[in-house]
Amino acid sequence: MTSLRLEHIVKDYDGPGGRQPALRDISLEVGDGEALAIVGPSGCGKSTLLKVVAGLEFPTHGRIYYGDLDMTEIKPQDRGVGMVFQDYALYPAMKSKGNLAYYFEHHAYTHEQMEERVRRTAELMGVDFQHLLGRFPETLSGGEQQRVAIARCIVRDPTIFLMDEPIVNLDAKRREQTRIEIKKLLRTFRVTTLYVTHDQQEAIFMGDRLAVMRAGRIEQVGSFDDLYYAPVNLFVATFIGSPPLTVLPAALSEGRLHIAGQSWPLPEELAGHLPSGPLRLGVRAEHWLRDQPDGLPLEISHSERIPTERIALVHGHWLGQRVIVSLPLEEADDSRGLQRLRPDWEQLLYFAADDEHLLYSPGPPALF
Repeated sequence: MTSLRLEHIVKDYDGPGGRQPALRDISLEVGDGEALAIVGPSGCGKSTLLKVVAGLEFPTHGRIYYGDLDMTEIKPQDRGVGMVFQDYALYPAMKSKGNLAYYFEHHAYTHEQMEERVRRTAELMGVDFQHLLGRFPETLSGGEQQRVAIARCIVRDPTIFLMDEPIVNLDAKRREQTRIEIKKLLRTFRVTTLYVTHDQQEAIFMGDRLAVMRAGRIEQVGSFDDLYYAPVNLFVATFIGSPPLTVLPAALSEGRLHIAGQSWPLPEELAGHLPSGPLRLGVRAEHWLRDQPDGLPLEISHSERIPTERIALVHGHWLGQRVIVSLPLEEADDSRGLQRLRPDWEQLLYFAADDEHLLYSPGPPALF
């Protein structure tokens, strides 16, 4: 096992307007055996970061360390990295076993050592993996090809795993099965892993911690609870969580919160945490109070029933703002309580109106 440390990584590319930054001063530490899931919108630099760590791209500035070893200028084939891509990248002219054995055939390993590593990896991949070894990639399903690609990564006993959306091309059932298999393998090997995905649910499942990226920067690193209950800014808050956060423009004056011409008194202790003036409110779907004497009506546009979660998501407009309200499924057809609706002030996230940094968060709910 080894740790991974990035120090002030910058990556620029030549563009029409001159040098364009793809990564902007990224510093990051991933512990021995830790799986860090990296999420962010398309084009934010997730895959570029993975390529820089792998050595497929060299940084413009900054240093990369595997443990205490400076790997910044080491060739990718000498880094001991195992990479899994979303497009499998198998050798089509080789059977699956040949794909696994290729690395050993071109390095100083005996035939017996190669056979033993392939056999042990096949056992780890599951009881039904052995029958894939004698087949060519074109005869395998997408899920089977990805399993072979993951096995090819594992068989090399890599120092670090780098996974770039490895299950995005699979159907929903196979994606779920493969995700569980990868998680088991990560727990078995405890190899330091960077796992890139655009799917936050997948990131939560796969990662010991999450890193949220935007425009070539890492905005925040932490557990799901860190990012959900104490996001550093509005971007992280709106990116993490489903359904998405509702954002309401507001202003605080003399202990009263003003929204679209209406106002409410805030609890004195809460108001003491906030500066007077404009701010933004972040309201999770579950943080609305119904049947409130000082509530205002929700103009309902449509509802989504989610039987597996036993909830319904009610979409509509409140004070002219689009909002989403979560209700117990059995109460989804009763809209009377939504005629007197307001946010639960003590459960909201409060952000600055200018740079959108977090002003106040109540933190995770108490368990007892």
